[in-house]
Amino acid sequence: MHLLNLGILAHVDAGKTSLTERLLHTAGVIDELGSVDAGSTRTDTLALERLRGITIKSAVVSFPLDGVTVNLIDTPGHPDFIAEVERVLGVLDGAVLVVSAVEGVQAQTRVLMRTLRRLGIPTLVFVNKIDRRGARDEAVLAQLTRRLAVPLVPMGRTAGLGTRAARFVPGLGPTAPEVLADHDDALLAAYLDGGVPDGRLRAALADQTGRCLVHPVYFGSAVTGAGVPDLVAGVEELLPAAGGDPAGPVSGTVFKVERGPAGEQIAYARIFSGTLRVRERIPFGGTGTGTGTGTGADAPVGVRAEGRVTGLSVFDRGAERRQDSAGAGRIVKVWGLGGVRIGDALGRPARAYVHHFAPPTLETVVVPGPGTDRRSLHIALTQLAEQDPLIDVRHDEVRQETSVSLYGEVQKEVVQATLADEYGLDVTFRETTTVYVERIAGTGAAVEFNKKDGNPFLATVGLRVEPAPVGAGVGFRLEVELGSMPYAFFKAVEDTVRETLAQGLHGWRIPDATVTMTHSGYSPRQSHAHQGFDKSMSSTGQDFRGLTPLVLTEALRRAGTRVHQPMHRFRLEAPADTLGALLPVLTRLGALPRRTGTEAALCVLEGVVPAARVHRLEQLLPGLTRGEGELESAFDHYAPVAHGTVPERARTDHNPLDRKEYLLKVTGRVSG
Repeated sequence: MHLLNLGILAHVDAGKTSLTERLLHTAGVIDELGSVDAGSTRTDTLALERLRGITIKSAVVSFPLDGVTVNLIDTPGHPDFIAEVERVLGVLDGAVLVVSAVEGVQAQTRVLMRTLRRLGIPTLVFVNKIDRRGARDEAVLAQLTRRLAVPLVPMGRTAGLGTRAARFVPGLGPTAPEVLADHDDALLAAYLDGGVPDGRLRAALADQTGRCLVHPVYFGSAVTGAGVPDLVAGVEELLPAAGGDPAGPVSGTVFKVERGPAGEQIAYARIFSGTLRVRERIPFGGTGTGTGTGTGADAPVGVRAEGRVTGLSVFDRGAERRQDSAGAGRIVKVWGLGGVRIGDALGRPARAYVHHFAPPTLETVVVPGPGTDRRSLHIALTQLAEQDPLIDVRHDEVRQETSVSLYGEVQKEVVQATLADEYGLDVTFRETTTVYVERIAGTGAAVEFNKKDGNPFLATVGLRVEPAPVGAGVGFRLEVELGSMPYAFFKAVEDTVRETLAQGLHGWRIPDATVTMTHSGYSPRQSHAHQGFDKSMSSTGQDFRGLTPLVLTEALRRAGTRVHQPMHRFRLEAPADTLGALLPVLTRLGALPRRTGTEAALCVLEGVVPAARVHRLEQLLPGLTRGEGELESAFDHYAPVAHGTVPERARTDHNPLDRKEYLLKVTGRVSG
């Protein structure tokens, strides 16, 4: 039987989890429908999910159809948990994007569709809640066409809209031949000659859906079941099954990590090739960039570990089943891989883990409550970071403070509740602040030589820093011979470069840079007669780790950096007569409108606004628009801070900006 790994994605409250329940019920996996309101759904298993009625963690559940076994992955809809969605995207064969027939297209809908299209994931659209008062069909379809700007093929129409008796009447709409002909010249010729047979139309629909060229649209209700059998038929007929050779080399990707009852790590992974077996030793780890040579591209080697698989389970008919092996196409839970992380490759690295959404642009300090042990809090936050690496736990030893990165206030509440419920730790948070980044302004170089000019380290390190394109990451290159000193010393320099760039001249992360090692040198291993290795006369990795921050920071000083703030793109719809009141407020908040238009009696403003001002805009909007304004926003890019004081971030390292302070902390003395 074929396998299909299917994601259910949507904006918050569109009815994703309810649709998951209905699909399981339709497939005969469950006898009784769970309820989000009652906290009895199959996929929302966390106590906090049941309490709040929202999905926080992705969950996998399986059900069989006539010709395919579907691994269905329910994902969060709230934008604060977009990172959880991101981790799932790389393991999907297809997706269902759920839209509410009442609320219509939301900001999250557009973000998700853009990403699904960019990744080429075949996607069906399900317009849910047609039984609800205020439900719309033609208006939502027009909104989908206009706001998503993708080719859509309606798979039928509604009857009894807005009532409990609402139903879906299947049948390709009159626009289907025209939409499909746009991507098929032969079909276009047949269409112009007088018509296309229904069988040929459906074959073209399956082909183009599988290639992510068009998106079939279904209407229905997860509550009443209307339209769901038609959606199930579409999943089976239009979405491509999982590929991969079970006899090939093992290759998989970890997309989720959790802790078991005994504190053991459990990895969720998609197997793309080969067969994973219990008791088998398997390499795992990153596929990051290693040390390159000359000026060529860096070699993707990454840090790899190895572990023995002690247990495997697969998902089957709504439950988990332990088994000794799992082949290509499967989603599995794996025990035994201590230290495994989200994004790790299992076996042969097949694809790099890629971020599809912007990182968090907010951070806050976690404040321990009365009786809360700081060490226990740090351990708990570190374990939460295993499940969500983007919370980026930072500990300031000087101030004895721990901060985390966040997408929004709801995520903050979830972290607080999780620490209380799962770890028994009472915490509060300081006010949320914006996360900035630094970008290198020019080119700078610095070098320190072994045993010269007050260098207390037995190492020579020269580095040149240059700007890199946005999104390029940190590239490390060599202008010295790789064999000129032990590889471990080069690796120590590269690792320290990446760590040091987490805090630039103003304390903010430098996400994109090209760093070239221009000078290298070391003191070879020394020993006295009849004695062992003399550490005081021989270079160690610690010498290179100690010297590199000083050299890199000096190179950054000479290159210069600029602090950039996160900017959100926004779309604002409001009554046309409120435009005069809106524009001055947008200007005061630092927004830059890029397009102004009208749609019926509405004015539509599109532009960018500093992320730090979005919340204030949301607060002011109802009063400016008589409660009729609608705002959607999402991260767009970082822009230089052009006015006011340059934001500074407190450092949590040994501060290589102050040589005297740094050397005292690292070596216990000021100079050699």
